[in-house]
Amino acid sequence: MTVKQLSLPELVQACARFGIPGVGLWREPVRAYGVEAAARLVRDAGLRVTTLCRGGFLTAGEPEARAAALDDNRAAIDECVALGTDTLVMVSGGLPGGSKDLPAARERVARALGELAPYAGERGVRLAVEPLHPMFASDRCVVSTLDQALELAERFPAEQVGVVVDTYHIWWDDRAPTAAARAGAQGRIHSFQLADWETPLPEGVLNGRGLIGDGAVDLRQWRERVDAAGYTGPIEVELFNDRLWARDGEELLRDVAERYVRHAL
Repeated sequence: MTVKQLSLPELVQACARFGIPGVGLWREPVRAYGVEAAARLVRDAGLRVTTLCRGGFLTAGEPEARAAALDDNRAAIDECVALGTDTLVMVSGGLPGGSKDLPAARERVARALGELAPYAGERGVRLAVEPLHPMFASDRCVVSTLDQALELAERFPAEQVGVVVDTYHIWWDDRAPTAAARAGAQGRIHSFQLADWETPLPEGVLNGRGLIGDGAVDLRQWRERVDAAGYTGPIEVELFNDRLWARDGEELLRDVAERYVRHAL
């Protein structure tokens, strides 16, 4: 998503050329290209799919909508298997229409995970619950802190459900470092993502993720914290930013890699 201006073949070729060993994929472009074709494309380039994004949106109360969401998440798990990744990033979903009950919405997420976790575990896929910044709680994600995500995950075996540590969403939370250490001790950090926080936020706020080194987040400190928690998996950079998407995609990808070395290693 960081360089969504590149087609899948362009992305894979650029990653291989710049020495980037893996790529986190999003379902929409993968489905448009073809899941099996995308798997071959990445594999033939000597890369790996680090994660698939995204599953989730599990807060609906109506039976038909709930069943459709569960079916879609099972399909996403099957896509992970086809792509050769063991991690499906889960964004919980926002408040159902007309509701103001955050705890009830989170409990719907927990019940849905209870149905999906065994299905994922049987297929060697881990569900990684991602907390999003509280500004997204109403419409996108009722799980707002790493503590909340971990409390959901802890209801299930660690090999089935864990969490995403995404600096953009949790950097502000003074309890997040302790939660990250707890998650690491349990083997529940299933994905680690970097993005910076720049202000002012753009209208709509969704596409405001800052390029590494341009904002307020101490990214190296977060990388050190996650290292100390025992995480040894891939580190992703995930940026939604209209200004960055207007740039040449390969130039941006090279810039991201160089900034990762400069600001996070």
